[in-house]
Amino acid sequence: MLYEVGKRIMDIFGAILGIILFSPLMVLGAILVKVFSFEGPVFADIPLRSGKNGEPFEMYKFRSMHHGAHEKMLADPHLSKIYRENNYKLDNDPRWHRAGMFLRKSSIDEMPQFFNVLKGEMSIVGPRAYFPFELKERSEEFPETKPYIEKLLTIKPGLTGPWQVSGRSKIGFVERTRMDAAYASKRSLLYDLMIILRTPFALLSGKGAY
Repeated sequence: MLYEVGKRIMDIFGAILGIILFSPLMVLGAILVKVFSFEGPVFADIPLRSGKNGEPFEMYKFRSMHHGAHEKMLADPHLSKIYRENNYKLDNDPRWHRAGMFLRKSSIDEMPQFFNVLKGEMSIVGPRAYFPFELKERSEEFPETKPYIEKLLTIKPGLTGPWQVSGRSKIGFVERTRMDAAYASKRSLLYDLMIILRTPFALLSGKGAY
């Protein structure tokens, strides 16, 4: 109980501080999206993510892809096959607009998620916010991940977490869910603080960011 109260206070304080500190970068992100991909919304038009207890929610991200690119990719059998086989990513992704790589590498695209934290849909630290179809398809491919998925869905997803500071997209699905489940089991305010302090170094290195 004390942990939950302390974590929520940390989330609210961190979200407000993040919004204030990074508001110039968020303004820049919004401008870049409209300059390089005027058609479509500023925020990414992507499927809902799985929150605590699997509850779907809209995760805010600046749009690094052309409007409607995700649906067009899924309609292409060749690209959608590569997308699923490559950990739900595409190398040299043709869906990105000209500023998309910069937004991804700098993690500016992720900054609007401070508003998700403020709303209580996410935490500053937590597991990855997975797509529901990703969890379904990958758990069928890797049955050993089912107990990991059940565990990680017991808490809110996070802006950062153990996998984000340990390689991000370079970590495979099985190891990622194992790390997220381990975090859900041993989480504490001190552990959260340690992950928060490691996050800037992971962002600056750009390791696994795309």
